[in-house]
Amino acid sequence: MRASAFVYPWDVNGDPGAAARIAGLGVEQATLASAYHSTRALTPRHPRHRVVTAEYAAVLYPPGDRWAGRGLRPYPAGRWAPGNAYGEAADALAGAGLEVHTWVVLAHNSRLGAEHPDTSVVNAYGDRYPWAPCIAQPATRAYLVDLAAEAAVRPGAHGTELESLGWYGLQHLHAHDKTSGIALGDAGQYLMSLCFCPSCRDGYDAHGLDADGLAAAVRTALEPLWRGTADDGGWPTVGKLLGEDTAAATRAWREETAAGLQEEAVSAVRAAAPEGFQVLLHADPVSYHCGANAGVDPARALSVADGVVVPCTGGTALLAPFAEHAGERTVLAANLTVVAGMGGGPGTLAADAARARAEGATELRLYHAGLASDGDLAAVREALSAR
Repeated sequence: MRASAFVYPWDVNGDPGAAARIAGLGVEQATLASAYHSTRALTPRHPRHRVVTAEYAAVLYPPGDRWAGRGLRPYPAGRWAPGNAYGEAADALAGAGLEVHTWVVLAHNSRLGAEHPDTSVVNAYGDRYPWAPCIAQPATRAYLVDLAAEAAVRPGAHGTELESLGWYGLQHLHAHDKTSGIALGDAGQYLMSLCFCPSCRDGYDAHGLDADGLAAAVRTALEPLWRGTADDGGWPTVGKLLGEDTAAATRAWREETAAGLQEEAVSAVRAAAPEGFQVLLHADPVSYHCGANAGVDPARALSVADGVVVPCTGGTALLAPFAEHAGERTVLAANLTVVAGMGGGPGTLAADAARARAEGATELRLYHAGLASDGDLAAVREALSAR
């Protein structure tokens, strides 16, 4: 199977050996971040630094003229990725023989929420999630669609992978996160991620729901979770707590909103891209899920994009719903963490890849070439050499 390694520009720039080292893993492709959220990352082999702190969500290239005069616009990166950091890294990776695809993070932006709080998801208690732009708001959608097109179609790129192109919710790897004391489960995460901003209130109304009554019902439904007495059963529990019709109406609003955004963004990318440009979505086949791997309807998502990147660390079960709707040229990329310190299994990569292939995967994505130790990378080289 064709394999690609995820890479940040700061893994490559300033390290003369980085591009060749990544190519030497046996991958054919590098999936290089062009727009990324805030993070703190180790660079264990870089000759100039060991820790990079990306202070806010930013584009890793100079943003274009389309943003002039607009209130919502991407932020250029600071000292962690100055100038055209993406372009510099892309040139080095291509020079090492790798096909470069962009990696674009969209509806995940804490600085946007801090500077424009009205753009954020608002839960049933009135709390804002500044890391989670509400994708129902027209101005936010326009921003995300334009960002997708610009950040995806960088010079020399052969394709893109669009992450967080859907609802983001409560769950977030936030600085010093202190939210794991209550086991919310799938049902609690959904209820805590329902948005009650003005756009979503209008959306609920269009689906026959009173937004104030719905918010009260959500708060009531969450009470057993705060007491630690809830029995989470996923979506059936949401239906039991809210009522089947109410739960279905909230899900219909959110799924149509997310799917519409995905269609708009992919269309914008295709309009800006050269012929043959590949567009993949980071996706979860459970359509009500939130997060970096946006919940989608597998059939609809694969009718829009060329394929999906599916989280498979810890198991490959999420591939099967996509495989049922895959065509001859559909890309089903199994995303496997190969950093042992982050819960990955570089030593079991060959076996994990074989299981993924059996479930319908056509390609591999390896997270993450820049974060892995030398021992992790040695295990990756060995596994890929045995393909």
